[in-house]
Amino acid sequence: QVQLVESGGGSVQPGSSLRLSCAASGRAFSSYAMAWFRQAPGKEREFVAGILKNDASTYADFVKGRFTISRDNAKDTVYLQMNSMKPEDTAVYYCAAALDPRNYMYWGQGTQVTVSS
Repeated sequence: QVQLVESGGGSVQPGSSLRLSCAASGRAFSSYAMAWFRQAPGKEREFVAGILKNDASTYADFVKGRFTISRDNAKDTVYLQMNSMKPEDTAVYYCAAALDPRNYMYWGQGTQVTVSS
């Protein structure tokens, strides 16, 4: 069992940066694949970025070159650095964990990110 708590959301202007954090509690954080998803109003939840236990990372096309996912196993925390933010990045961002990255079983409560001028 893994509990996830996101933080770092807020309201920013287009072109700004924001860093989200997701603190995990439970066992063997380093064994889990971690990911960030997001859900905008009226839209389906979508994958943003993922990082495996070997630090290999993947990104959705719409964030490549702007967002960076990283993890600190000593702190049981995964991060999402978001740069050059756009209004379309506005969403609730969720952290997720899985032993099998094809099936994210554990989810945080989400943190709101709003990009607006």
